[in-house]
Amino acid sequence: MNAKPKRRIVTENGDTGEDLVLVTLIGNGEDLSPLVRHAFETGRPEPLLHQLRNVAKKKEAEIEELCRLHYEEFIVAVDELRGVLVDAEELKSELASDNYKLQEVGANLLSKLDHLLESYAIKKNVTEAIKMSKTSVQVLELCSKCNSHVSEGRFYPALKTIELIEKNYLSNIPVKKLRAIVEDRIPAVKLHIEKKVCSEVNEWLVHIRSMAKDIGHAAIGHTSSARQRDQEMQARQREVEEQSGSGLADLSFALDVEEAEEDSSSLKFDLTPIYRAYHIHKCLGIQDRFREYYCNNRLLQLNSDLQISSVQPFLEYHQTLLALVAGYFIVEDRVMRTAGGLLEASQLETMWETAVSKIKSMLEEHFSRMDSAAHLLLVKDYVALLGATLRQYGYEVSTLLDTVDATKEKYHNLLREECRQQISSAIASDTYEQMVLKKESDYQANVLSFQLQTTDIMPAFPFVAPFSSMVPETCRIVRSFIKDSVNYLSNDGCMNAFNAVRKYLDSILIDVLNEDILNSISDDGLGVSQAMQIAANASVLERACNFFLKSAAIECGIPTRSMDRPHATLTAKAVLNTARDEAYMRLLDLVNYKLDDYMSLTENVSWTSDDVPQGGHEYMNEVIIYLDTLMSTAQQILPLDALCKVGIGAFEHISNSIVGAFLSDSVKRFNANAVMAINNDLKILENFADERFHSTGLSEIYKDGGSFRACLIEARQLINLLLSSQPENFMNPVIREKNYNTLEHKKVALICDKFKDSADSLFGSLSNRKANQNSRKKSMDALKKRLRDFS
Repeated sequence: MNAKPKRRIVTENGDTGEDLVLVTLIGNGEDLSPLVRHAFETGRPEPLLHQLRNVAKKKEAEIEELCRLHYEEFIVAVDELRGVLVDAEELKSELASDNYKLQEVGANLLSKLDHLLESYAIKKNVTEAIKMSKTSVQVLELCSKCNSHVSEGRFYPALKTIELIEKNYLSNIPVKKLRAIVEDRIPAVKLHIEKKVCSEVNEWLVHIRSMAKDIGHAAIGHTSSARQRDQEMQARQREVEEQSGSGLADLSFALDVEEAEEDSSSLKFDLTPIYRAYHIHKCLGIQDRFREYYCNNRLLQLNSDLQISSVQPFLEYHQTLLALVAGYFIVEDRVMRTAGGLLEASQLETMWETAVSKIKSMLEEHFSRMDSAAHLLLVKDYVALLGATLRQYGYEVSTLLDTVDATKEKYHNLLREECRQQISSAIASDTYEQMVLKKESDYQANVLSFQLQTTDIMPAFPFVAPFSSMVPETCRIVRSFIKDSVNYLSNDGCMNAFNAVRKYLDSILIDVLNEDILNSISDDGLGVSQAMQIAANASVLERACNFFLKSAAIECGIPTRSMDRPHATLTAKAVLNTARDEAYMRLLDLVNYKLDDYMSLTENVSWTSDDVPQGGHEYMNEVIIYLDTLMSTAQQILPLDALCKVGIGAFEHISNSIVGAFLSDSVKRFNANAVMAINNDLKILENFADERFHSTGLSEIYKDGGSFRACLIEARQLINLLLSSQPENFMNPVIREKNYNTLEHKKVALICDKFKDSADSLFGSLSNRKANQNSRKKSMDALKKRLRDFS
């Protein structure tokens, strides 16, 4: 039965191969979408639809067949299903009843559950709110604390508070608005702190700039005091060395101990604002910017301080300027050493080089304009103190010292010119009179202080010094020159300074003092007393050269015993010795001029007198009075050797004048009476010469020969020859060498030609003289003849 329907279905449906494939796919539950898509893509959906209809018909047939085969079982199943539906209805009714009861019971529980869940939600919210509130309160408390620190100026705690907020709280602030506000305010607070700190730094910069002058003055003052103490100690040491001689004497020493003040105690200035500002900027992480800010501002201050004022003279403000520089770099040295890297050594070196360059240019410019040695010394000394002060802090100051050392020659030229004016003034105002010292203090100030004394015994007062007022005045000027020179050369070593001072000392003594003395000597209006006083002054000044040299040695710290060596002397001593000799020569010339005025033999002597005057001529009395006054004055102020030179010069000149009178063209002839009259004058003069030679003490010194009388030998030999009974003996070599060795043949010939032993007038020829020539006349005639033959 089954086979037939199947064949019929197949036959009816006309299954093809494609239909079988489609059935197989449907039976297997596979996806038909590819076939459908393919059919539509190819544009041939109808075959597929036809196949699907065929498959549907086939399945319907199979269902009908299956239903016929299981009809009874289906009926039974439907019945059973109906029973199940009844039971389901009953169960549904029961479930509805139970649900109603359950709903009634659960409604109350559900209400309570809702309340419970709501309570849990509220609790959770409250807990979160409390937690958020605590965090916010903590943040707000920290913010309040930060504000308090800022308002009280405690910026470091404020920054630490901000750091705590940023690190622990900022990201955990639950309130977004609060977090936004805090995030916004933190940079503002940091900026405010930075501005406040910079404001404090600016105030400190102004304050430290105003203090720099006082700091510099104090530091330079300490250096000056230390230098003075060193000088005093060196002076005491030199004194001990001089007293000890070889150093083996028993001496007691005292050690002076002075508490050295540290710079920190003596130079007090507060760097706290800088320390705090730098630390705050470190905390802010902008320390490099602050270092640049600090360095730039300090450089601006330095450049401003080094601006040269065009209104105030440099001499008036140089100390303030240099003190500002000293204070500036003392502060910067402290900053570099204590501020923890705020200022680098290279930056400080740049600042110092800038300052040195400007100071050097400024000093060179003003030194070139200065025309006063005192001003130049004042500036140089303060620059040297500045250098000594800053050298203690490690600054290189050789450039500054070289700058002032370069003015050494100019300084000494100015100093020499000033001393020239002072010495010229002292000489011009000198009265060339011996100083009268009325009391011991005057003697101490004018004699002992310059070691001008010739004896260690204190004289009786009033004391008449052998020099005039220009000598001690000149000594004071030279001593002041030595001190000023040493002060300027104090940076050099002791021996170097001493050698330089000796050179400049020689210069002022030779080029200034010696020239002024020579100018005084050559003055046309100079008198004998003045020339004598100049000679005496030159002699004393020559002796004072030893004092000048020792003073220079003492000022330079050189042991004075080293000055006792033969080579340790001044060239000026020999030059002044020459000036003294020039003064002697000028004195002798003046004395000779005066003697010529007194003598004038051609006018004062009657060369053809009929008789011989008794007691000598009047002019000889004047000559003796003048020589007596001259020798007395010279004995008071001149050394004995100079006194001897003056006496010898005067008597030699008188002798030459006597011989010259016989040779004078104005004397045509003379007779024996004139010769005898001059012989009387010569005897008076010889007696005076002997008396003076003994009374002055020269006879004790020149025991081996030589006297003032010997200076008259030529005149004496001439007079003796003219009065000789045998004048022709002059031609006898033995007799001439013994009695007439100073006479020259030519002079004797000229004089003898003028000698006529007879009167010029008629009355003279009627005198008591014998008419016949005596033997002396014959001898004289023979001498004349032999002299003519000799010549």
